[in-house]
Amino acid sequence: MKKPVLVAIDVSARTFVVAEEVPGRVVYEAEYPNTAPGHRKLCRRLTKTGRLVRVCLEATGIYHLDLALALDGTRNVEVMVANPRATKDFARAQMQRTKTDKTDARSLLEFVRRMPFVAWLAPSPEILALRAISRRITALTVTSSQDRNRRHAVAHCRELPEVLDQEIEAHLAFLEDSIERLAGEAVKIINRDRWLRKAFGHLVSVRGIAQASAIAILGELAPLPPDMSPRQWVAHAGIDPRHFESGTSVNKPTRISRTGNRRLRAALYMPALVAIRHEPAVKAFYEKLIAKGKKPMQAIVAVMRKLLHAIWGMLHHDRDFQGEKFYNFSS
Repeated sequence: MKKPVLVAIDVSARTFVVAEEVPGRVVYEAEYPNTAPGHRKLCRRLTKTGRLVRVCLEATGIYHLDLALALDGTRNVEVMVANPRATKDFARAQMQRTKTDKTDARSLLEFVRRMPFVAWLAPSPEILALRAISRRITALTVTSSQDRNRRHAVAHCRELPEVLDQEIEAHLAFLEDSIERLAGEAVKIINRDRWLRKAFGHLVSVRGIAQASAIAILGELAPLPPDMSPRQWVAHAGIDPRHFESGTSVNKPTRISRTGNRRLRAALYMPALVAIRHEPAVKAFYEKLIAKGKKPMQAIVAVMRKLLHAIWGMLHHDRDFQGEKFYNFSS
């Protein structure tokens, strides 16, 4: 039996670099656009020989998922989605000094050569459907907010024709109906899946996370690999602290990285604000940060980060929100 062809892929937002074992050569490298046509082009190349192909790529939040799904649905192709921490530690152990897309792909190829191949389990159709619906609801909500701002502007300008206000009102009604209908479909999907149903129940146990926010948060978290740590969730959301230091010349204030899933980041913002007002433990944690000199926005982001840690614990340990575990302000 012929050995499987090993392929490693370094995925970024716009492109991905492929490192592939080729007989007679050390490695074949190619770059493809990270789009549906680019995915199909790679799949056609990998299936030309008819041999079994084992592909390894890192879990990179939203960027790897569609590619992994395309590969997973291709005949004679097996997919492994590696934990970024494991591949980073491996590259460090290999004393990799240069960091480019090509060197990352080669390092990942060496990783899949040496490590046991663990086949990836694709998210269920229910999880993928929930993600698609929740993102559509978010897009429609943004459009609705824009139209409300337009309506306010039209109402305060007498020279604009009344028909504009009527058209905006009709469009807002249409958007609200669409959002309500999609939210109902999302709830149906959640109720059909035991894990989603339990996770949804844990989310809404937080004073600050209602149905709309729970759908948005769960739609982004459910497709993530189950072995990701809470710190990786925070990095995935782009709310991990980013320090700027360079000798004595540069020492900027710490900010969040923002290099992550902006949808998850946005979905956590309003629940954090509401929880600060209505959840005693969250309010106490926020007030403690303000008393220490943190600016309000810094404290809100810290609440978002800690809330995401709490959600990780709730979903992984199958329990509702417990304020004393979030912050024990009585001690």
